[in-house]
Amino acid sequence: MAVTDDAILRVKEMIVSGELKPGDRLPREADLAERLGLSRNSLREAVKALSLVRVLDVRQGDGTYVSSLRADDLLGALSFVLDLHRGEDSVLEVLQVRRILEPAAAAMAAQRVDNEEIARLRALCDAAESAKSVEELVEHDLDFHRAIAQCSGNAYLAQLLDTLAGPTVRVRIWRGITQSNAVDRTVAEHRAIVDALAAHQPELARSWSTVHVAGVEQWLSDLA
Repeated sequence: MAVTDDAILRVKEMIVSGELKPGDRLPREADLAERLGLSRNSLREAVKALSLVRVLDVRQGDGTYVSSLRADDLLGALSFVLDLHRGEDSVLEVLQVRRILEPAAAAMAAQRVDNEEIARLRALCDAAESAKSVEELVEHDLDFHRAIAQCSGNAYLAQLLDTLAGPTVRVRIWRGITQSNAVDRTVAEHRAIVDALAAHQPELARSWSTVHVAGVEQWLSDLA
Protein backbone atom coordinates (compact mmCIF):
# COMPACT_ATOMS: atom_id res chain seq x y z
CA MET A 1 0.00 0.00 0.00
CA ALA A 2 2.86 2.39 0.80
CA VAL A 3 4.27 1.89 -2.71
CA THR A 4 0.86 2.48 -4.27
CA ASP A 5 0.33 5.59 -2.13
CA ASP A 6 3.66 6.92 -3.36
CA ALA A 7 2.61 6.28 -6.94
CA ILE A 8 -0.68 8.13 -6.37
CA LEU A 9 1.20 11.11 -4.92
CA ARG A 10 3.58 11.18 -7.90
CA VAL A 11 0.74 11.28 -10.43
CA LYS A 12 -1.11 13.83 -8.31
CA GLU A 13 1.96 16.08 -8.28
CA MET A 14 2.05 15.99 -12.08
CA ILE A 15 -1.56 17.18 -12.18
CA VAL A 16 -1.24 19.80 -9.45
CA SER A 17 1.90 21.25 -11.04
CA GLY A 18 0.11 21.59 -14.37
CA GLU A 19 2.38 19.12 -16.11
CA LEU A 20 -0.77 17.09 -16.78
CA LYS A 21 -3.88 19.13 -17.51
CA PRO A 22 -7.56 18.16 -17.74
CA GLY A 23 -8.06 16.08 -20.87
CA ASP A 24 -4.35 15.22 -21.27
CA ARG A 25 -3.42 11.66 -22.06
CA LEU A 26 -0.93 10.02 -19.71
CA PRO A 27 2.32 8.72 -21.22
CA ARG A 28 2.56 4.99 -21.90
CA GLU A 29 2.57 2.95 -18.72
CA ALA A 30 6.14 1.69 -19.21
CA ASP A 31 7.47 5.17 -19.98
CA LEU A 32 5.66 6.84 -17.07
CA ALA A 33 6.74 4.14 -14.60
CA GLU A 34 10.37 4.51 -15.64
CA ARG A 35 10.20 8.28 -15.50
CA LEU A 36 8.71 8.30 -11.99
CA GLY A 37 10.95 5.49 -10.74
CA LEU A 38 7.98 3.23 -10.04
CA SER A 39 7.18 -0.35 -10.84
CA ARG A 40 4.55 -0.82 -13.51
CA ASN A 41 2.42 -2.72 -11.03
CA SER A 42 2.37 0.11 -8.45
CA LEU A 43 1.61 2.64 -11.20
CA ARG A 44 -1.21 0.43 -12.43
CA GLU A 45 -2.71 0.29 -8.93
CA ALA A 46 -2.39 4.07 -8.60
CA VAL A 47 -4.22 4.58 -11.88
CA LYS A 48 -7.01 2.27 -10.71
CA ALA A 49 -7.37 4.21 -7.45
CA LEU A 50 -7.38 7.60 -9.18
CA SER A 51 -9.92 6.41 -11.71
CA LEU A 52 -12.25 5.34 -8.88
CA VAL A 53 -12.28 8.90 -7.56
CA ARG A 54 -12.66 10.19 -11.13
CA VAL A 55 -9.35 11.99 -11.33
CA LEU A 56 -8.30 9.73 -14.20
CA ASP A 57 -10.39 8.31 -17.01
CA VAL A 58 -9.27 4.88 -18.25
CA ARG A 59 -10.48 4.27 -21.79
CA GLN A 60 -10.07 0.70 -22.93
CA GLY A 61 -8.00 0.49 -26.08
CA ASP A 62 -7.31 4.22 -26.06
CA GLY A 63 -5.26 4.99 -22.97
CA THR A 64 -5.64 6.86 -19.68
CA TYR A 65 -6.60 10.53 -19.55
CA VAL A 66 -6.84 13.17 -16.86
CA SER A 67 -10.55 13.80 -16.28
CA SER A 68 -12.22 17.19 -16.57
CA LEU A 69 -11.48 17.63 -12.83
CA ARG A 70 -14.80 19.43 -12.53
CA ALA A 71 -16.32 19.62 -9.07
CA ASP A 72 -19.42 17.63 -10.02
CA ASP A 73 -17.28 14.77 -11.34
CA LEU A 74 -14.90 14.63 -8.39
CA LEU A 75 -17.58 15.00 -5.73
CA GLY A 76 -19.38 11.99 -7.18
CA ALA A 77 -16.89 9.88 -5.28
CA LEU A 78 -17.93 11.60 -2.04
CA SER A 79 -21.55 10.79 -2.82
CA PHE A 80 -20.61 7.12 -3.09
CA VAL A 81 -18.84 7.23 0.28
CA LEU A 82 -21.82 8.95 1.92
CA ASP A 83 -24.17 6.28 0.60
CA LEU A 84 -22.13 3.73 2.54
CA HIS A 85 -22.52 5.65 5.81
CA ARG A 86 -26.20 6.04 6.59
CA GLY A 87 -26.27 5.23 10.31
CA GLU A 88 -27.81 7.69 12.75
CA ASP A 89 -24.42 9.13 13.79
CA SER A 90 -23.33 9.62 10.19
CA VAL A 91 -26.59 11.29 9.22
CA LEU A 92 -26.31 13.70 12.14
CA GLU A 93 -22.76 14.58 11.16
CA VAL A 94 -23.86 15.28 7.60
CA LEU A 95 -26.64 17.53 8.93
CA GLN A 96 -24.07 19.38 11.05
CA VAL A 97 -22.07 20.06 7.88
CA ARG A 98 -25.22 21.22 6.12
CA ARG A 99 -25.98 23.54 9.06
CA ILE A 100 -22.62 25.21 8.44
CA LEU A 101 -22.82 25.42 4.65
CA GLU A 102 -26.49 25.97 3.78
CA PRO A 103 -26.86 29.24 5.73
CA ALA A 104 -23.74 30.54 3.98
CA ALA A 105 -25.24 29.59 0.61
CA ALA A 106 -28.51 31.32 1.53
CA ALA A 107 -26.69 34.51 2.54
CA MET A 108 -24.77 34.52 -0.75
CA ALA A 109 -27.97 33.82 -2.70
CA ALA A 110 -29.73 36.80 -1.07
CA GLN A 111 -27.23 39.08 -2.78
CA ARG A 112 -27.68 37.57 -6.23
CA VAL A 113 -31.18 36.09 -6.54
CA ASP A 114 -33.51 37.53 -9.18
CA ASN A 115 -37.31 37.69 -9.47
CA GLU A 116 -37.52 34.63 -11.70
CA GLU A 117 -35.62 32.51 -9.18
CA ILE A 118 -37.78 33.81 -6.33
CA ALA A 119 -40.90 32.84 -8.30
CA ARG A 120 -39.51 29.34 -8.78
CA LEU A 121 -38.76 28.96 -5.07
CA ARG A 122 -42.27 30.10 -4.15
CA ALA A 123 -43.69 27.60 -6.63
CA LEU A 124 -41.69 24.82 -4.96
CA CYS A 125 -43.16 25.83 -1.59
CA ASP A 126 -46.67 25.65 -3.09
CA ALA A 127 -45.91 22.25 -4.61
CA ALA A 128 -44.66 20.90 -1.28
CA GLU A 129 -47.93 21.92 0.40
CA SER A 130 -49.96 20.00 -2.18
CA ALA A 131 -47.66 16.96 -2.44
CA LYS A 132 -49.48 13.63 -2.30
CA SER A 133 -46.59 11.46 -1.08
CA VAL A 134 -43.37 11.52 0.91
CA GLU A 135 -41.45 10.93 -2.31
CA GLU A 136 -42.97 14.09 -3.83
CA LEU A 137 -42.07 16.07 -0.71
CA VAL A 138 -38.50 14.81 -0.92
CA GLU A 139 -38.23 15.81 -4.58
CA HIS A 140 -39.55 19.32 -3.89
CA ASP A 141 -37.26 19.64 -0.87
CA LEU A 142 -34.21 18.61 -2.91
CA ASP A 143 -35.14 21.04 -5.67
CA PHE A 144 -35.71 23.86 -3.16
CA HIS A 145 -32.35 23.55 -1.43
CA ARG A 146 -30.55 22.88 -4.71
CA ALA A 147 -32.01 26.05 -6.24
CA ILE A 148 -30.85 28.20 -3.32
CA ALA A 149 -27.36 26.72 -3.50
CA GLN A 150 -27.21 27.41 -7.24
CA CYS A 151 -28.30 31.00 -6.60
CA SER A 152 -25.23 31.42 -4.39
CA GLY A 153 -23.17 31.67 -7.55
CA ASN A 154 -20.54 29.27 -6.20
CA ALA A 155 -20.49 26.08 -8.28
CA TYR A 156 -18.31 24.18 -5.80
CA LEU A 157 -20.56 25.02 -2.86
CA ALA A 158 -23.67 24.11 -4.87
CA GLN A 159 -22.23 20.77 -5.92
CA LEU A 160 -20.99 19.95 -2.43
CA LEU A 161 -24.41 20.66 -0.93
CA ASP A 162 -26.08 18.61 -3.64
CA THR A 163 -23.75 15.73 -2.82
CA LEU A 164 -24.62 16.02 0.87
CA ALA A 165 -28.34 16.14 0.11
CA GLY A 166 -28.83 12.39 0.41
CA PRO A 167 -32.26 11.61 -1.08
CA THR A 168 -32.38 8.32 0.85
CA VAL A 169 -31.90 10.13 4.16
CA ARG A 170 -34.40 12.81 3.15
CA VAL A 171 -37.05 10.14 2.60
CA ARG A 172 -36.55 8.97 6.18
CA ILE A 173 -36.62 12.50 7.53
CA TRP A 174 -39.67 13.60 5.57
CA ARG A 175 -41.52 10.41 6.48
CA GLY A 176 -40.90 11.22 10.14
CA ILE A 177 -41.89 14.85 9.63
CA THR A 178 -45.19 13.88 8.00
CA GLN A 179 -45.92 11.44 10.80
CA SER A 180 -45.36 14.17 13.38
CA ASN A 181 -47.57 16.62 11.42
CA ALA A 182 -44.73 19.08 11.02
CA VAL A 183 -45.02 19.60 7.26
CA ASP A 184 -46.73 22.99 7.67
CA ARG A 185 -43.96 24.26 9.92
CA THR A 186 -41.28 22.98 7.56
CA VAL A 187 -42.86 24.63 4.52
CA ALA A 188 -43.36 27.83 6.55
CA GLU A 189 -39.62 27.87 7.25
CA HIS A 190 -38.98 27.44 3.52
CA ARG A 191 -41.24 30.42 2.83
CA ALA A 192 -39.43 32.50 5.46
CA ILE A 193 -36.13 31.75 3.73
CA VAL A 194 -37.61 32.81 0.38
CA ASP A 195 -38.98 36.04 1.87
CA ALA A 196 -35.52 36.89 3.20
CA LEU A 197 -33.99 36.14 -0.21
CA ALA A 198 -36.61 38.27 -1.95
CA ALA A 199 -35.82 41.14 0.43
CA HIS A 200 -32.11 40.67 -0.34
CA GLN A 201 -31.29 40.39 3.35
CA PRO A 202 -28.31 38.02 3.62
CA GLU A 203 -28.18 37.76 7.40
CA LEU A 204 -31.90 37.12 7.69
CA ALA A 205 -31.63 34.41 5.03
CA ARG A 206 -28.68 32.94 6.90
CA SER A 207 -30.62 32.95 10.17
CA TRP A 208 -33.73 31.28 8.77
CA SER A 209 -31.64 28.67 6.99
CA THR A 210 -29.81 27.92 10.24
CA VAL A 211 -33.10 27.55 12.12
CA HIS A 212 -34.45 25.28 9.41
CA VAL A 213 -31.52 22.84 9.22
CA ALA A 214 -30.98 22.92 13.00
CA GLY A 215 -34.63 21.98 13.50
CA VAL A 216 -34.24 18.89 11.33
CA GLU A 217 -31.02 18.04 13.14
CA GLN A 218 -32.72 18.37 16.53
CA TRP A 219 -35.65 16.24 15.38
CA LEU A 220 -33.29 13.48 14.27
CA SER A 221 -31.24 13.74 17.48
CA ASP A 222 -34.39 13.23 19.52
CA LEU A 223 -35.00 9.96 17.69
CA ALA A 224 -31.51 8.64 18.41
